[in-house]
Amino acid sequence: MSQGEAARSQGPLEGIRVLDCSTILAGPLVCQILGDFGADVIKVEHPRRGDAMRGHGAAVDGTGLWWKEISRNKRSVGLYLGDREGAEILLRLVERADVLVENFRPGTLERWGLGWERLREANADLILLRVTGFGQTGPYASRPAFGTLVEAMSGFAFMTGQPDGPPTLPAFGLADSIAAMAGASAVAMALYHRDARGGQGQQIDLSLLEPIMTAVGPAPTVYDKLGVIQQRTGNRTGNNAPRNLYQTSDDSWVAISTSADVIAERVMRLVGHPEVVDEPWFATGTTRAQHADLLDAHVAAWIAERTRDDVLRAFDEAGAAAAPVHNAADLVADPQVRAREMLVDVDDDQLGCLKQHNVLFRMSSTPGRIKFTGRPLGADTEGVLVGELGISAERFRELKERGIVA
Repeated sequence: MSQGEAARSQGPLEGIRVLDCSTILAGPLVCQILGDFGADVIKVEHPRRGDAMRGHGAAVDGTGLWWKEISRNKRSVGLYLGDREGAEILLRLVERADVLVENFRPGTLERWGLGWERLREANADLILLRVTGFGQTGPYASRPAFGTLVEAMSGFAFMTGQPDGPPTLPAFGLADSIAAMAGASAVAMALYHRDARGGQGQQIDLSLLEPIMTAVGPAPTVYDKLGVIQQRTGNRTGNNAPRNLYQTSDDSWVAISTSADVIAERVMRLVGHPEVVDEPWFATGTTRAQHADLLDAHVAAWIAERTRDDVLRAFDEAGAAAAPVHNAADLVADPQVRAREMLVDVDDDQLGCLKQHNVLFRMSSTPGRIKFTGRPLGADTEGVLVGELGISAERFRELKERGIVA
């Protein structure tokens, strides 16, 4: 293998070691992303309970399918951090680590003697990512929080749903997932600062609330300057029209968006109503949105007479923008998903072949990869503690008998 080929076989984070001491979703997803792109991730879990994420979602024979994905490329070490000896072992791991990710309530690490100052004494180059619902400071810092709560607080729930219906929460971990992608980006920036700019390690304070507030958009700015509070508009938006979900003759649904003015013109000509294009209000997305009832009626009537495939084909030929509303089965069969290998088959020792999301993006020189799926609790404890830290086999057995390791 040439040097160039060897470099291509490694992710951009090859040689970086990450300690994943987090639970549930945001922190573990940060570490999944880092592991997908080459980092050596050690998942540190409670030796008896493990990460509660193991029990989230659908399972086969008691083994969580979500767990198999979010803990892929991670070695599992069962270690009780609330015990003095357990904390000392973590500090030895910290000495060899580049990144530690945790999402305990503020003050928990400090109570265990593992606060930032102590971690920095063990390793001045360490990057500590602290993920909490509301951040390390402020009046809400100590409150328990989950993604659902910040989805409500961020403005997302208030703005989502039908105009005459209640606020609506997502049926998946939206806030956690957005925070995880922000967290992975923050870690990459901290590594760049440390390694390319001659800096040291640092502490990153990441709340679940702030990334989703950014994703929701400029509603606070609009309120501050104009006194306007954005209301629920269903599948419409105040930014452009037509923009909605429309039902086809074969009881499928398609989504249409016309953020670009030229796309809006193509759509209305396609559905047989070119006369609206010459209206003064058609010139901008905002003014078109003020006539959404008219535009939606024209588009909905045309789509209702045609099958989903016919609609998508016509939109494609017209250079307009439309997409089907997919369920999981549709995604698995979708030709674009298949062509780009957005879903890949991965071998698992417990469950056989698993279909999982591929790595998040394509890098031409240092592509990421899935080396293995989520491991059983404590599968790698002995290998890491005895094989890498040099803890004796006798002491390891003692720690295991006392429930400090698994």
